[in-house]
Amino acid sequence: MPTLADVVDLLHSWYPPSTADVWDAVGLVAGHPQDHVSKVMFAVDPTLEVAQEAVEWGADLLVVHHPLFLSAVHGVAVTTPKGRTLHTLMQGGCALLTAHTNADQAVDGVSEALARALGLRDLTPIRPAAGTPLDKVVTFVPREHAESVRAALAAAGAGAIGDYDSCTFSTPGEGRFRPLDGAAPVIGDVGSLEVVLETRVETVLPRSRRADVVRALLAAHPYEEAAFDVIELAQTGTSPTGTGRIGTVPEMSLRDFAAQVATALPSTAQGVRVAGDPDRVVRRVAVCGGAGDFLLDELASSADVDAYVTSDLRHHRAGEFVEFGGPGLVDVAHWAAEWTWLPVVEAKLRAVMGDTVGTRVSTRCTDPWQFRV
Repeated sequence: MPTLADVVDLLHSWYPPSTADVWDAVGLVAGHPQDHVSKVMFAVDPTLEVAQEAVEWGADLLVVHHPLFLSAVHGVAVTTPKGRTLHTLMQGGCALLTAHTNADQAVDGVSEALARALGLRDLTPIRPAAGTPLDKVVTFVPREHAESVRAALAAAGAGAIGDYDSCTFSTPGEGRFRPLDGAAPVIGDVGSLEVVLETRVETVLPRSRRADVVRALLAAHPYEEAAFDVIELAQTGTSPTGTGRIGTVPEMSLRDFAAQVATALPSTAQGVRVAGDPDRVVRRVAVCGGAGDFLLDELASSADVDAYVTSDLRHHRAGEFVEFGGPGLVDVAHWAAEWTWLPVVEAKLRAVMGDTVGTRVSTRCTDPWQFRV
């Protein structure tokens, strides 16, 4: 039976907390890492009713999308709403884990799950995430020592590119230097100009490993004063992660596409609201799980998107967007859009842990809007 730490590490490998927005509160909220986990339940919101459902089912871990403590609190007494939820879980032996904005942008994350639930294909992010910041380190070393320096750089974390490691490039050349008084040269004599056959060795590294790689280079380099450059590389290429998703659907009207959205998502009191010409042809669709009006400006200028599916669109922003002639707007309930991620992460967990862990997706609607008049 896996421990809580095992399950948390697995979830964090898919949805790293380091990718969450700086204002967010994600990760393990409560629970002992060494406790065993036999049942995991997934839900959007950590409400009291969801906590009670988890405990009654016998869950050892409740994984939620929305944080219980996004806003600061000064206590968790059982007399407070958040306190009641936390006490219910703790008394029932159920840990709590939050994956919020770190799950929004990820592969198999919230926006991607929503896109696939709506039938979108050929997915790309609306706003691709920046890749890992990279450096290049270049050094010049006597040829007979080049291999040991390459090995030291690789051991310190340099030279990993995709599914390859120990990646370097080398070119031969001549090094020239004159040791001065006080020097203790490995090669050459004080006061004499020396010419040495050297190898230029260069490799890339995550910027986060810069200090370790430079330290390893200096330790492995035979010279008293090693020459090296560290160059910050520009961000290039695209990333499969990022904000929202754009994909394609078979050609249909906006009216028919909205009906398809309503069928694909869990039912809520809000339903599906649509702005735009009902007969507009829809081929390319953008989606963003959760509140997505912050993307309206860049979508308004994109002639390559026919409809945008998101939640919590504000009156003035939506009105201006329609007047500008942007894509059709499909506003869905926040809870319904993000619920589509739960079966995805459940399936990922079961694929890895098999029958060692029981799983459950809560179908309890925690959308705050209960009915329409």
